[in-house]
Formats: sequence, C-alpha cells, structure tokens
Amino acid sequence: MKHILLLFLAISTLTCAQDKEPLLGETDWQRQMNADFKDATKSPLKDRDRKDFKGLDFFKFDSAYVVKAKLKRTPDEKPFKMKTTTERLANYVKYGVITFDLKGNQHELNIYQNLDLLEKPGYEDYLFLPFLDNTNGEESYSGGRYVEARIPNDDTILIDFNTAYNPYCAYNEKYSCPIVPRVNYLDAEVKAGVKAFHKH
Repeated sequence: MKHILLLFLAISTLTCAQDKEPLLGETDWQRQMNADFKDATKSPLKDRDRKDFKGLDFFKFDSAYVVKAKLKRTPDEKPFKMKTTTERLANYVKYGVITFDLKGNQHELNIYQNLDLLEKPGYEDYLFLPFLDNTNGEESYSGGRYVEARIPNDDTILIDFNTAYNPYCAYNEKYSCPIVPRVNYLDAEVKAGVKAFHKH
C-alpha cells in the first residue's frame, strides 16, 4: 500500500510539473511581468483574457534603449492634478527634466513624482515617466506607456525603455490610469517594452 501511495505521489508531482508551462520572456523583467499577469491576485486582465493568456507581446530587448539621461531637478514646481482615464485626478509634481540621446537624436522629457505614493514604504525615491512615441496606435498602445525609475544620488539617471509598460486600462477599462501629458511626446519610434495588447 505504501509503495502504491508513493507511486501515486510521484505521478502526481510529474503531472503537475508537466502542466506548469515555463514563463515566456527573454529577460527577468519580461518573465516577471508574465507571471504577474497570470496571477489572478495581481493581473489587470479580465477573467476571460487571463484564461487564455500565454504571455505579453514584447519588443525584442535592445540595449540601445537603455539610456543614461541627464537629470535637471525642478524643486520649485507646484503639485498638480494629472488627468486620468476616469474622472479621478491624480496628485503629481514635476520632479525634473531628463535629456538623453536615443539613436543619435537628443530628446527631453518631464519626469514626475506621484505624491500619493510617497507615503508608501519603498516608494520614497520612485519616479514616474509617462511618454508617447511614434509606435503608439500601431505597434504599441495608443495612449502611450510608462517607465519607472528611481531618484539618483547625482544628476545622471538610467532609463530603460525595455521596461516600458502599458497602463492597466489598456487591458481593462475598470482601471483609472494617468493620461500621458502631451509635453511628453517623444518624436521617435520606441521599439522597446510591451507592445499593444490584442484582446480575445
């Protein structure tokens, strides 16, 4: 009886291992994104979309989109209400302006702090970079994408556009997402990060 039980446990373990598909993605960040989107407790996907979810569509990782930007802090900025996809207004302040070279062209974007997040442990140095680019509406989400960064000790900040992700409202209209300010339009094709999501 003991041998039969052990055999049953071994077969069950093997079956579970076979059922669990490996996470798709060529970088740790991509694999973590896919893990979160599969997880019902974290995923922004609607139930019917999560049921068939295999993985997000990413641009291929390209080190050209990992840029060292010059950060000019703007400490005298007044907090403002950033519009969202709902009637909610989000509390932000412009933290500074970043300038960087991308594929031979220089660009400038505003970078922000979410004032509501500042109170949360672990978010004291969090920066928010929403942007629009020339892939929007075709290869990437029409409303633009977001990149996260951390406040550096000096005036150089690393921005990795390979971690550009879609607002949650790209997957589910129940979410309230900050609308990318028009001033943060990047006149370039940012073929990095998460692509547009095609719903089922």
